[in-house]
Amino acid sequence: MKLLVTGGLGFIGSNFISRILENQKEWSVINVDAELYGSNHQSLKKFENNLKYSFVKGNITDQKLMEKLILESDVVVNFAAESHVDRSILDAKPFIDSNILGVFTLLEIIKKMKKKMIHISTDEVYGSFDLGSAKEETRLNPSSPYAASKASAELLIQSYVTTYGCDVIITRCTNNYGPKQFPEKLIPKTIILALNDKKIPVYGTGKNIRDWIFVEDHCDAIIDVLIKGKSGQSYNISGGNEIDNITIIEKILSIVGKPTKSIEFVEDRPGHDFRYSMKSTKIKNELGWVQKKKFEDGIKKTVDWYIENKEWWMNLNKEILDATPWK
Repeated sequence: MKLLVTGGLGFIGSNFISRILENQKEWSVINVDAELYGSNHQSLKKFENNLKYSFVKGNITDQKLMEKLILESDVVVNFAAESHVDRSILDAKPFIDSNILGVFTLLEIIKKMKKKMIHISTDEVYGSFDLGSAKEETRLNPSSPYAASKASAELLIQSYVTTYGCDVIITRCTNNYGPKQFPEKLIPKTIILALNDKKIPVYGTGKNIRDWIFVEDHCDAIIDVLIKGKSGQSYNISGGNEIDNITIIEKILSIVGKPTKSIEFVEDRPGHDFRYSMKSTKIKNELGWVQKKKFEDGIKKTVDWYIENKEWWMNLNKEILDATPWK
């Protein structure tokens, strides 16, 4: 099987490609990535000379390029997206371009060529929950421009499945963590600031709750969906680790041996959802997905990786470590 992986230089996409090339020996991967700020070739450096891996620089809104690449492939796995909520608050247009218009471009091509696509979405499309957890049939209720762009893409996909019979499956996942994550996100940002003895910004009270899943568990779930998932369906993928932000930060500081006095409470971002929560009953019961990594083990492995691989993040733009990046 030949996969076209879009956004494969990003955090989840690069981990997915690694899982494929390490464990699916009969499969090959074309990785198309626009090489934007969150892309990092270092994440896939060990596959540079692998005959089953090739890289193409390009944007999923480029119809001619995508037609050529999709024609050469059996399945599209779409990770390509602008994904940071804070940045969407500062400027929503790149999110509309990539997350909606990019998906539209892919849908038009797979409709014409009758190809299959796995679309990677997010738990943020469901919005915030005081109580309970989202199931696949729960109404979408996005809050941020980022979440709204992802929800819009999902509705567009569903319309193409219903109207044109397109072969598309949607996966929605909770917060990923693990090695090689771009440091604008909470866990790597906290690790790097702590290692540099900097203040750790905490939005609002720090009591906002997210569910956390180790990135390799997420990637294995996507592979299960790719092999066994039903066309036109959606699958929620959650880690069962609902933890508030301040607890995550305190845990990281404990692992690296830094004091909690480095924590600095800052202005909360606009429209900050309080709690995300999803059930993964469907993918477990229907596809047999099994989560392997416990949070305690995963967070220790993640911290150790950033300590041991400083060359991966040392030269990144320090603006990504701003306390209030939406301003």
